Amino acid sequence: MIVVTGATGNIGRPLTRALAEAGERVTAVSRHPGPVPDGVRQLTADLAEPASLEGVLTEAKALFLLLSGDLHGPGGAPAELVRRAASAGVRRIVLLSTQGVVTRPFGRTRIAMRALEDLVRASVPEWAIVRPGGFASNTLWWAESIRTGRLVAAPFGDVATPVVDPADIAEVAAACLLEDRHLGGAYELTGPEVISPRGQTAALSAALGVPLRFHELTREEAGAAMARSMPVELADDTLDILGAPSAAELRIGPGVREVLGRDPRTFADWAARHVDAFR
Repeated sequence: MIVVTGATGNIGRPLTRALAEAGERVTAVSRHPGPVPDGVRQLTADLAEPASLEGVLTEAKALFLLLSGDLHGPGGAPAELVRRAASAGVRRIVLLSTQGVVTRPFGRTRIAMRALEDLVRASVPEWAIVRPGGFASNTLWWAESIRTGRLVAAPFGDVATPVVDPADIAEVAAACLLEDRHLGGAYELTGPEVISPRGQTAALSAALGVPLRFHELTREEAGAAMARSMPVELADDTLDILGAPSAAELRIGPGVREVLGRDPRTFADWAARHVDAFR
């Protein structure tokens, strides 16, 4: 059996579906119930309480580990979850990490994630690390303002960075869970191009077939909004990257091609598939 954490999110949903379609027994774990494919067992649990997964982990051969932002804050226990998985006999862990452990290794959250990567490597015989950059799906934060006012409000309107389609992350994770040839790898995932918030707005406008307005937020305005859904330090880190990406953060990550043998999907691809969320 394969256990997928974050199973109802933007990565977990397509990953769970791909594993089920491959004929695997899958347990989908999430904080809140959501739709899962036929034949997939669903478990509502909080990863902040690793003991809640004890019985499920005992039956698992592999684990996809996706941590919400709050689990990197005070009181989070991701290391305990890895230890419990190893003790339960889980042989393979695929960890969703972040590109920032390489490009900006000194912040507290990235130091913690690097330590978790090292723990995974030391705890199980089979592992792979997936390190995405910014997500195309972050633009779903704009959905309500687009629906109600045809408006996008975001900081750093003309600063372009690569963004990765969560479907590509899910496909890479599935390959790492199912195929031995990807074990022992750390894969940096981005989209195939750099694109700014104004560029993303234009792509969403084209997908919707209606004009959209763009309003540039100050860093302070954006930080206050982001801090409502993530730790303040993580919000600050994200804004640092969005406002002043390093050369490494502008590089097109090779991981999608390394694992899947094809180019990553573009932001326009993502927008076309998810256009109904903005209508």
